Amino acid sequence: MKQAKERLILALDTHEKVYALEIVDRFDGLIDIFKVGLELFTSAGPSVIEEIHKRGKRVFLDLKFHDIPNTMARAGLQAARMGVFMFNVHSSSGFEAMRRVAADVVELCLKENLNRPRMLGVTVLTSMSQDELKELGIQHSLKTQVKHLAALAQKAGLDGVVASAQEIEAIRGHCGEKFIITTPGIRPSWSPPDDQKRTVTPRKAIHLGADFIVLGRAVLAQPDPVKALELITLEIMTA
Repeated sequence: MKQAKERLILALDTHEKVYALEIVDRFDGLIDIFKVGLELFTSAGPSVIEEIHKRGKRVFLDLKFHDIPNTMARAGLQAARMGVFMFNVHSSSGFEAMRRVAADVVELCLKENLNRPRMLGVTVLTSMSQDELKELGIQHSLKTQVKHLAALAQKAGLDGVVASAQEIEAIRGHCGEKFIITTPGIRPSWSPPDDQKRTVTPRKAIHLGADFIVLGRAVLAQPDPVKALELITLEIMTA
């Protein structure tokens, strides 16, 4: 069974590279994987990933690629060359786009002897509700949409998905135990939900079978972030 810090991902949700690296250093003994998202990558670029790697840490590159298949595949190759542990694409980009990403990244890593990153498909953002899904013209249930996109991602050759912990059981039943499920929208009972609508506590997410849980404001917005993370670690260890 994975240790707690191998299952936790801390989101570096800032545009300041120096501050992001201060967070990495501050949580050195507690976190192995850090998430670099759109804000930080747009501001700092690949150099912040290099600095995180120099500290012996792993990176979840959370850019949610969503474009034509050729562009997505080329972006996936660059993510692999940066040596990230994991990156994601939008499952709603379609089967062919995901298939191209998966196939081209596998081929590159074999050819250039690179460690292959885990590739995940984003299902439905945890900030979205059933009503917002209907606004997009999707009439079936949110859980059905998540299950459908997860199955499509698996068929395309991706390693797993990003989804709310509320949908873990549906995904597991459809895609099996080896399919990676990474869950954002994690909020301890003592933390406000912010703009996330489909939230779950860390303990429940692990109990339901999440492989990785992503934490951000639930830790960094607390008066004592290190203490908050220690409490969350204890919580998931007893899940």
